[in-house]
Amino acid sequence: MRLIRNISMEGINSMLSSEEALVKRILKLSEGIFNAMPVNIPDEWLTSDLTLAQLRVLLVLHFGGSSRMSAIASVLDIALPTATGIMDNLVKKNLVVREADSQDRRLVICRLSDEGQNLINRLWLSGQFHMKHLLDGLTAEQLEKTAEVARILFDNVSQKAGKAAGDEVK
Repeated sequence: MRLIRNISMEGINSMLSSEEALVKRILKLSEGIFNAMPVNIPDEWLTSDLTLAQLRVLLVLHFGGSSRMSAIASVLDIALPTATGIMDNLVKKNLVVREADSQDRRLVICRLSDEGQNLINRLWLSGQFHMKHLLDGLTAEQLEKTAEVARILFDNVSQKAGKAAGDEVK
């Protein structure tokens, strides 16, 4: 019995090491793809006068939806006065709107303005352009394989998001 247990543990360790090796291989290939891509910085990135901190706030609002200032500061791990200063500048640029909470007028809720949402959409589209560039030149068979891999990754991310949402409910 002990021998069988050792063999199965060795098999499990072998499987884990081969999975780890595959992950490393995939990451190395993705690094190669990134380095081989021609440098083509989208105009939206070059013409925008956004700071990195402001972009981070916009992304938090885009992915997290309307939020209180304290929640934004917490997600970004910055002080509340720092978040407030960043938000002030985004409001001046008409990228964010501040509104009173409908249930507690003392609370202020921040959300992307239409202009802020349009900016995020343009940045997303520039990423889509780069993805299309990566796919150009692939055969139909290669595109099918790529679509299959994309589906697998999407399902994995969706499953993890579902678990995370389930964890929050508990």
